[in-house]
Amino acid sequence: MRVCRLEDGCLGTVEGGVVVPRGDADPLAVLRGDVPAQAGEPIPLERARLIAPLRPGKLIGVGLNYRAHAAETGAPLPGEPLLFAKLNSSVTGPSGPVVRHVSTEELDYEGELAAIIGRRARRVPAAEALGYVAGYAVLNDVSARDHQRNEPRWVRAKSLDTFAPLGPWITPAHLVCDPQALGIRTWVNGDLRQDGTTADMVFSVAELVAYCSEHFTLEPGDVIATGTPSGVGVARTPPAFLQPGDVVRIEIDGLGAIEHPIVGE
Repeated sequence: MRVCRLEDGCLGTVEGGVVVPRGDADPLAVLRGDVPAQAGEPIPLERARLIAPLRPGKLIGVGLNYRAHAAETGAPLPGEPLLFAKLNSSVTGPSGPVVRHVSTEELDYEGELAAIIGRRARRVPAAEALGYVAGYAVLNDVSARDHQRNEPRWVRAKSLDTFAPLGPWITPAHLVCDPQALGIRTWVNGDLRQDGTTADMVFSVAELVAYCSEHFTLEPGDVIATGTPSGVGVARTPPAFLQPGDVVRIEIDGLGAIEHPIVGE
């Protein structure tokens, strides 16, 4: 049972081809199996207007976490996870839109697997870390490359409003047999730009959860964006940055797809 959120704020569960409204429920509780009574008529999935399934407490990004992506940027593989913060105000729904802010001329996409933390984690070993993941979703780690180049902490480059489309729903962890065996693809205007697999991660989801929890407490509802495969716009020749009117689609095996337009500010 996948968990989504409808435009009016009502939680929903995706069951077959419909969304069943579940009222003002806690998405993490639903993922744990505490499913409240139906709170309205089912809505055909193709007609359901979805927003982000949750607002993370912390949204943690991971840089250079795919071998092929590090290679395309000319960077060495990191010896430990390269963490950065995306402010949770950057989160928007799976349909966007994503705003190309006037402060940037180098807007880029990064299709990513998002891991949603389900229970408090502090200094958990990697062998147990996946037990702290409630579910997974699709995320676009939208990036302003000019800010990223000029500001080494990356907060502004990664956190402008609408820079984290998330969804379309949360797939419970028990439905994902192996988070290191998922295909991930990104299209821009129908052109396939990224076609990778989570098997190419430098640090696995379990290793990322363990590493983060070693340094700070992970709380229920925190999200780790686990890095992007090769094929980003900045690495193309010549670089291909997003423009108003472009449409970005990101799909991960078994988790669904998000698709959103780029608009001018």
